[in-house]
Amino acid sequence: MNWFPKPAARWSRLFSLGALVGLLGGVAAAGLEWGLEHGSELLVGRFTYLGGADVLQFRWGVLLLPAAGGLASGLVVRWLCPRAIGHGTDVLTRAFHRRLGKMPLRGPLVKAVASIGVISCGGSAGPEGPIAALGAAIGSTIGKVFGLTARECRVLLIAGCAAGVGAIFGCPLGGALFAAGILYREPEFESDAIVPAFVASVVGYSIYMAFPLREFGEHMLDGASGLVFSEPGELVLYAILGPLCGLLSIFFSVCLRLVERGAVPALRLPRWLSPAVGGLATGAIACLLPQVMDGRYLFIQNAMDGKFTAGSSATHLALLFGGVALVKCVATALTVGSGGSGGVLGPSVFIGGAAGAFLGAAAEALFPGAVPEELRRAMIPVGMAGVLAASMRIPMGALVMTTEMTGSYGLIVPLMLVCSSAYVVGRRYGLNHEQVRSAVDSPAHAADAVVHTLEAVQVESLIDRDWPLIASPDDSLPELVRHVRPGTRPVFAVTRGRRIVGLISVADIRRFMEEPGMADALIASDMMSEDLTTLHPDHDLYQALTAFRLSHHDVLPVVTRGRHSEWLGMLTRERVFETVQHQVEQLQKLVLREHAGLAAMEQEGQLQQLVMAVTPMSKDRVQRLLVPMQAVGKSLREADFRRQFGAQVIAIEQPDGSLQCPPDLDTPLETSQRLVAIVWDTD
Repeated sequence: MNWFPKPAARWSRLFSLGALVGLLGGVAAAGLEWGLEHGSELLVGRFTYLGGADVLQFRWGVLLLPAAGGLASGLVVRWLCPRAIGHGTDVLTRAFHRRLGKMPLRGPLVKAVASIGVISCGGSAGPEGPIAALGAAIGSTIGKVFGLTARECRVLLIAGCAAGVGAIFGCPLGGALFAAGILYREPEFESDAIVPAFVASVVGYSIYMAFPLREFGEHMLDGASGLVFSEPGELVLYAILGPLCGLLSIFFSVCLRLVERGAVPALRLPRWLSPAVGGLATGAIACLLPQVMDGRYLFIQNAMDGKFTAGSSATHLALLFGGVALVKCVATALTVGSGGSGGVLGPSVFIGGAAGAFLGAAAEALFPGAVPEELRRAMIPVGMAGVLAASMRIPMGALVMTTEMTGSYGLIVPLMLVCSSAYVVGRRYGLNHEQVRSAVDSPAHAADAVVHTLEAVQVESLIDRDWPLIASPDDSLPELVRHVRPGTRPVFAVTRGRRIVGLISVADIRRFMEEPGMADALIASDMMSEDLTTLHPDHDLYQALTAFRLSHHDVLPVVTRGRHSEWLGMLTRERVFETVQHQVEQLQKLVLREHAGLAAMEQEGQLQQLVMAVTPMSKDRVQRLLVPMQAVGKSLREADFRRQFGAQVIAIEQPDGSLQCPPDLDTPLETSQRLVAIVWDTD
């Protein structure tokens, strides 16, 4: 068995695998970005400029190109991975909570490639969701390759998501917090995965930046790094911006649900054709506002740079920015909700930037000269964070992500206000339908209280170092039987010097006794099980229970580490159970003191689930029995003892105390004798 008992060894492994996940996630993000950069120039960039302020310009290419991208996406997914359903964050969240961290690589890989076609053709979607899912699938696949537990696979799944998001957004810290927080509707993090997510995100970001796609220190929005929060009066506009972002996220969510659950089922089209219809509708909208096709944030950057202010009134700009924000929600719902490959994470950021620009322009239109230009510009990155916080239900992650990817460190105060208020307003209608309320509601944490209890106790404290049943490989069966106490399930440790070479249980003895004539010549080495599952003193009880599950014995030998390991003693299931029962009883007392009632019932339920894993599996016991009256005068063979009485006689104790082992099957039994037998439950 592969164990990582010491914290340093376990963390070293997770660090190493997290770095590997980050490496592959960074490469995947760079490949996706390269494809989008060149694809957008070759396709949608040939028909219109997406960063301008032009509206109502009909072009056949703008109308039909998103439909072509949707059709190609639908066909590719239909042919290569027909079961790939859902957008990125939904899929990875479902894999974490419902599928033991298992996320096959094929579906996210196909959808990531297909998303390049959709976005390059002007579909209103983002690459960030697909790369989050692809990174998560890479982490899950690495966990599968290395034979990790479900718990560790979940950790690597989150680490892969962090690597992808941290790389493509240029926010290593934010990517890690995003991945650890996207699983829950409440502002909660998956604590076990945070450190591996940090490692993967840092490596993924560094690998991504090594490609000639973006320079180190370059931010998504140029010019945001110089913006600062300068006076308390600015909080008035930010206090309005937060709820506005929350309402926009609700509108976005409603649009997406109407398309996914209403329009698409009503049309009854083949799954591969629906994205083409959604793309055609997106193209029609783009003929009115081509900015909705922008997947590269060109429009937001130009708004940040003030390129639309010359020759345009504040009212006109407010209508433009507000219209783009609303219509982008509809266009993204049509593209992604119809089944087109792509994510909603990037559009959420875009919509937030447009919302911030709208509020700044609207304030200037209502109160000319009262709102400084720097404040209007500052509301764009803050708005990005607001919609992201509400739509993904990650207020802290959105704050850090936006700060990193825009460089707006001087706007921490308004970012805190807007992210928290937007989250409170829009949290009920998030875009990730697979999120659960908190860790308590996740199947992945169903037994956390018990698991943490088990992990807190090491095997070393529970070793029975004076194990009474010790045999050498040459001991005979009668010698073993003499050491058996009635009413027990004996397990003999077969040792050679200071090493343990095998175990002999009741089941082993019973198996050989059922073969006629074999018992006369049996010695310990003939009966012992040599394929031993062993424990080390620094293993915890959670690891010990896993070992018990893989072993058919009720006791496990504990040995020292190293090539020439020495036997220290035994760990029994009963001792584990007694320890856990004591720990849970103490926990119940604390819970009752604080909460009473239901909390205690929950702990009781967890204890009952644990009993099945801890208590002995075998019910065979060695007993000394009186000779049954119906068997007196008959031999063991004539009495058919196994069938009639459900016991295997391994020895006959004579009146003088001597043992006849193996027993004579043909000698009549007497009332003065005692039978040493293995009795088992026949139910």
